[in-house]
Amino acid sequence: MAISVFDLFKIGIGPSSSHTGGPMAAAHRFALGLSDDGLLEKTASVRVVLYGSLGLTGKGHGSDKAVMLGLEGDKPELVDVSGVDARVAAARSSGVIRLFGDHEVPFVVGDHLVFERKKSLPHHPNGMRFTAHDASDTPLREKVYYSVGGGFVVDEDATGADRIKPDDTEVPYPFATGASLLDLTRETGLSIPALVMENEKAFGRDEAEIRARLLELWRVMQESVERGCTREGLLPGGLKVRRRAQQLHTKLVTETGTDPLQAMDWVTLFALAVNEENAAGGRIVTAPTNGAAGIVPAVLHYYDKYVPGASDEGVIRFLLTAGAMGVIIKENASISGAEVGCQGEVGSACAMAAAGLTEILGGTPEQVENAAEIGIEHNLGLTCDPVGGLVQVPCIERNAVASIKAISASRLALRGDGRHFVSLDKAIKTMRDTGRDMLDKYKETSRGGLAVNVIEC
Repeated sequence: MAISVFDLFKIGIGPSSSHTGGPMAAAHRFALGLSDDGLLEKTASVRVVLYGSLGLTGKGHGSDKAVMLGLEGDKPELVDVSGVDARVAAARSSGVIRLFGDHEVPFVVGDHLVFERKKSLPHHPNGMRFTAHDASDTPLREKVYYSVGGGFVVDEDATGADRIKPDDTEVPYPFATGASLLDLTRETGLSIPALVMENEKAFGRDEAEIRARLLELWRVMQESVERGCTREGLLPGGLKVRRRAQQLHTKLVTETGTDPLQAMDWVTLFALAVNEENAAGGRIVTAPTNGAAGIVPAVLHYYDKYVPGASDEGVIRFLLTAGAMGVIIKENASISGAEVGCQGEVGSACAMAAAGLTEILGGTPEQVENAAEIGIEHNLGLTCDPVGGLVQVPCIERNAVASIKAISASRLALRGDGRHFVSLDKAIKTMRDTGRDMLDKYKETSRGGLAVNVIEC
């Protein structure tokens, strides 16, 4: 199975890649299928049922809004985030949506969209069933989709051991493990980002396009930090969580002194800014998910602000290297909080950022692999227990802490020679096994951990 770096890094909408981006993409795919097959005009109503983790926490993640927008033809990477609230409010008021932007059908949350809190579909906790009916209420088409993390969506026919339909693209340097990636660097003499660049070309893009797309991702990351540093007030959702990035930014730009750890405060700010934007439904880059979207940008901003000679070339190498680690993790475990807990989201992002930073600071491939392993190992067992089903507490601070951890992992790896006791592959296998053993209440259901104890208090 071939996975592109651009499958892991995608421009999208907050607050959740699996609970917002995935449902929007699935709804878009369903509506597009009706349009392509000439069924749009025959459709009198659409019914959507969200199961498992989507049913339990989808309301807090805006899954209902995402489905409505997707059915109207929007995609996560293209939707106008500034107009979402007004559009959804208008649809709720009228009880009507325009299917694929053209065909009006009734749509009322509770009737045409149901949060099924007690049932799950068999292949993944994030399951959705879409059914189109004609005027006599006869089903025209029914499709089941799964949102498997990071905005990836598969239909039930594509599920299986990997839960992703295999991509038959043949890349020149295939790797599925950390060990095989290191073997390739030794055999070819190429660096990790150079290997990944050659693989990316196999997806039909030339090097200039790949570089431009990577820098566009960096631009969106920078914009999310800038927006997060200027906005005040409370985050949506009912918890009344206060935005902190703007106030912290004001303090940092006016501070004088010689605090040797001030750089870490800036890194914290960068992560907070991105994740507050994500929680507010803003534009961000999945890295590899929305819930962990602040870590890679924060570490990249650290590079840009504090490393002499920082350049676009370094950003490109960082993202290619980080993407390689994400590919390995996704191939062998999961990046879905609903499947393995937050170790698969924040843990994966921490490993990816640590690897990327180590590469651009001059690390060997062995040191890069070591840094990624440290990032994963010290997030093992991390649960996904969002309070109120919202990507706010503990998610926002968790990104800030993991950003610092990624930098520490990189510095620790760079001080060594690349040899270490636990390999990246063993750490990833452990994450997978830990996720399988983890109780469902700790996997994005808001039925355990802080999600329960904070509310009870």
